[in-house]
Amino acid sequence: MLANIKIVLVETTHPGNIGGVARAMKNMSMDNLCLVAPKIFPSADATSRASGADDLLAKANVYPTLQEAVADCQLVIGASARSRTISWPEITPRECAEKIIIDEPGKKVAILFGREHSGLKNHELDLCHFLLHIPCNSDFSSLNIAAAVQIVCYELFIAAGVKSEPKIIVGDYGDNPLATTSQMELFYDHFHQTLLDIGFINADKSKTIMRRLRRIFNRTHLDSKEVDILRGILRMAQGGPK
Repeated sequence: MLANIKIVLVETTHPGNIGGVARAMKNMSMDNLCLVAPKIFPSADATSRASGADDLLAKANVYPTLQEAVADCQLVIGASARSRTISWPEITPRECAEKIIIDEPGKKVAILFGREHSGLKNHELDLCHFLLHIPCNSDFSSLNIAAAVQIVCYELFIAAGVKSEPKIIVGDYGDNPLATTSQMELFYDHFHQTLLDIGFINADKSKTIMRRLRRIFNRTHLDSKEVDILRGILRMAQGGPK
């Protein structure tokens, strides 16, 4: 179950932090580490800080872009300590673990951790269904990235060991699995172009509207068939064949 969860580090500056994250993950039986455009990797500093978790470093997947790292994922959660102008649905590490392990098991999940000093950017959070916030001292809320990953992985580890009562599943996807991030991004590109074509939005003033529309569709967790249906509607709106 934990193998379906990617821990994704975005543009990590200090290689020692990558090693610290690998160690935190291995403590909690997690081994799916993904790196997006790290400044320095591989590195002796990363290996040293891993303290025996260098096998996670050896098999870590490195991607040039975040979109490629989460393309196959059905649920994307971004960690952030900063408030945002447009709000994302927020969850705590415990709520995050319950959602992934108990409420929606079996999904391919990515949990994103941003740059050490600036975190995730808004366009990166656009890929996320939820924003993960770690409650801590409001007067000193800066967490080292390895410490943040440790907290989240601990909650996942505990949740994975909890035997819950059978739950009624709302929605039966049958042969239609949830849409992946890649499928959703193609849909959003198509949606954006359609809104331009029909004159609903202006190319210079569309970012805020598209960000709000993403929030709506991310909350619904579309399946692959539903995405196909919506894109069919968009093609018709663009004057395509019936």
